[in-house]
Amino acid sequence: MSDKTLLIVYHSMTDATRQLAVAVAHGAACEPASVAVRLLRAPDASPDDVLAADGYVFATPENLASMAGMMKDFFDRCYYPALDRVNGRPYASLVCAGSDGSGAVRQIARIATGWRLKEIAPPLVVCTHAQTLEAILAPKVVGVDALARGEELGAAFATGLAIGAF
Repeated sequence: MSDKTLLIVYHSMTDATRQLAVAVAHGAACEPASVAVRLLRAPDASPDDVLAADGYVFATPENLASMAGMMKDFFDRCYYPALDRVNGRPYASLVCAGSDGSGAVRQIARIATGWRLKEIAPPLVVCTHAQTLEAILAPKVVGVDALARGEELGAAFATGLAIGAF
């Protein structure tokens, strides 16, 4: 039986962010059995999912220097129902970007501040360097090093939840 739940919410159009979210989930699932890992696409995640979790990883591509619209929709639907009900819970963010990812990172951090969440790791930003229309729209294959960083984040997060570090 799981004592804690890690919720990973993601959106992905070119598959890069999904690959990274799956890597986080895999790393977390390899850790203590006392942590349940839930991996949900942003359109499928509800306020009840947010309220039932003990920690969060928010994963999004950066589109036009912002988080993806589907992640924004997730936060729009869940923000007020969870307000003042998730204070102090840990979170991490993951951004897959063509350039620097800083716009999406800032947006997630502002929402997390409003929810009074506690950031447990620096944002994991993976840059694809996609700058042409063809490269931006093309399906992506995330490199082994980036996937390993995702697994490490998941493992560290699950361990921290299990031992009560945050």
